[in-house]
Amino acid sequence: MSALDAAAPNERESRHAAWLELFFDLVFVAFAAQLSHGLHGDPGLLEFAVFLGLYFPPWWMWCNLMVSANLFEDDSPRRRFLMLFAMLCLAAMAAAVPEADSTRGAVYALGYAGTRLVLLGLWWPATRFPEPNRVPRWRPLSYCLASGLLWAASAAVPSPWQYIVWAVLIAAEMALLLTARGRGLPGRLNTGHLVERVGLFVIIVLGESVLALITSTDHTWTARAGVVATLGFVLLATLWWSYFDFGSAAAEQVLRQAEGVRAFLMARDVEGFLHYFVTAGILCMAAGLATAVEESGHAHLTPGAAWALAGGLALYHAAHAAIALRFGRSPAAVAVWAVPGVGVPVAVALAHEVLAPWLVVLLLAAEAIAHLLYARTKAARLRPPATP
Repeated sequence: MSALDAAAPNERESRHAAWLELFFDLVFVAFAAQLSHGLHGDPGLLEFAVFLGLYFPPWWMWCNLMVSANLFEDDSPRRRFLMLFAMLCLAAMAAAVPEADSTRGAVYALGYAGTRLVLLGLWWPATRFPEPNRVPRWRPLSYCLASGLLWAASAAVPSPWQYIVWAVLIAAEMALLLTARGRGLPGRLNTGHLVERVGLFVIIVLGESVLALITSTDHTWTARAGVVATLGFVLLATLWWSYFDFGSAAAEQVLRQAEGVRAFLMARDVEGFLHYFVTAGILCMAAGLATAVEESGHAHLTPGAAWALAGGLALYHAAHAAIALRFGRSPAAVAVWAVPGVGVPVAVALAHEVLAPWLVVLLLAAEAIAHLLYARTKAARLRPPATP
């Protein structure tokens, strides 16, 4: 039976990530390490801007390829070669990250251009689907082919104009997606698969945070470094617990109940746009935690390290607040946990000059634990009583 004959997502059997998808994700382990490393030490506004700018194209491409795999269940050699080529292109982009804002910008641009052509190969067969599932040819030609050619051309543009071109091209891609309503295709989204794939990406960036703790502790083998690393692990473990017990579970429930176009639009906003900030926040925390371990013997953290660590947690909570609002939660209900979730880390960052590194991490871990306990208490109150 072809993919077009599949039932609607609520009627289809749930499926999990394929081996190819899991292998493909490995390149993002390297990407996470490269991007997070750029924020080690005392990053300034420029470093944060470069991080956010270089992180969005690979995240955006990962989301596009994830949706393609979700809509078109295909394990043919053709698709395998396309995905492996995309993996190679993204690996080249990851290798270019340390100098992508200078000497390696051309490699970064050409790598992204290659992934757009892969996306064209994945979507072009849908232009020959029978109605109402057929995709208009102009969409893959503009969204994939034209975009890929323009990204390839940007490799010849000198900096800093090159980055302006990249920003314009990303904005154009987003505009095309925002105007799309996925004629015929939204009803075929497997929301469980989407939530699982994004959850696996969250695991990747959490894993980078754990690796950063281990590596930094190895480089700074002291009792204070061990204390900071232990508190950092408590913080990450708490975020994992709250995300997969409440954030991921809520997303799967809401998306499963949505239908058709509404499910498509909600999945686009939550799993695509807003999770960029969720994962970016975790990567910032990874860099900040690594620096906190390395500076555990100092009187206080550098401003950049404090904002990477505490600001990353604030961004993480702010993104989840936006997700809750997108799911239809009332602003008052969201503010109860979102205001302290954002406010406490910001206050810690502002007070970093009077706080020892271990105390910074302790306060952030305490906030995360309080957040988890609040979510568990609220869930227990809302849970229906057991029937005798």
